[in-house]
Amino acid sequence: MPPVSDPLFRLACTPGVLDAAPDDWVATMLEEGEVALLADGRGLDAITAVAHALDLVTISLLRAEETPAQQEETVIAYADAKPLVWVATAFSENAASWAHERGPMTLLIESDGPLAEDERKRVERFVVILGRQAE
Repeated sequence: MPPVSDPLFRLACTPGVLDAAPDDWVATMLEEGEVALLADGRGLDAITAVAHALDLVTISLLRAEETPAQQEETVIAYADAKPLVWVATAFSENAASWAHERGPMTLLIESDGPLAEDERKRVERFVVILGRQAE
């Protein structure tokens, strides 16, 4: 799966969020987007597994920060002016306000493990809406 030259959206999450997704689900969602991973307790092995699953030679990794607030600021900087799907264990009031007030669409999903089917469907709807807006 080659990287998208001008992605329609960005996805920020830990590798564990993508575990247990149906075959090709992540690749299908990222046909018009890009992913940047946040390291989790499983380290480089988990990141490498995602890269292999997506048939990527390289994969973006967001730098780790010392505090949750700093980590949120790093994800916010990564989002830039692109729509964002952001999956994290929890979001601060600051992150929720930022997501609500920014211009580009933003989908925040709280999950501390693999995405459940209903959450995957939310992501699918988000990507479909973005695709329609881009037409």
